[in-house]
Amino acid sequence: MAKPLTQPSVLRPMTTADLNLLLPIQREAAQVAFGPAFPQDEFPFPTEAIRHRWKRELADPDIECFVIVDPHRPVAGFAAVKGQQFLHFGTALGSWGSGLADAAHAEVLAYWRAEGYRRGWLRVLEQNLRARRFYERRGWQPTGDRERSSFAPFPLLLTYEVDLSTPPHSA
Repeated sequence: MAKPLTQPSVLRPMTTADLNLLLPIQREAAQVAFGPAFPQDEFPFPTEAIRHRWKRELADPDIECFVIVDPHRPVAGFAAVKGQQFLHFGTALGSWGSGLADAAHAEVLAYWRAEGYRRGWLRVLEQNLRARRFYERRGWQPTGDRERSSFAPFPLLLTYEVDLSTPPHSA
């Protein structure tokens, strides 16, 4: 990602050294957000599989991985993009509702606009109603495309798109 476009920036490039701080944050938030799709007693958060995925993505020159920072902690969330696709996005459970996710989301969309992209897209778990509301309030629209997650029990993922040629939406 080029120089962040919003000041102050809440994104910085991720390194493998961030993973030990990031994974507990990601696990805690995922257990709450994804609980309906991944009952933790049957399908616990796959920490090591997610660690390996992050390492692969950090090594991929087509994927940009970021940590979200705030004044209270060096790692408060994560974002990853591949071209105009949002691969991963989340903030620490304790930051929900604080505006931190808004700031990071806006930074990614500003970057896409500066790169000349006209549309962004992502996949979100059908049962993750909080995330769906977050994206919908910011102009994302479901496309009707669906596919199964690669993690058991393979819940449905819905595809969303956002028109980047329109002014940014606020929450």
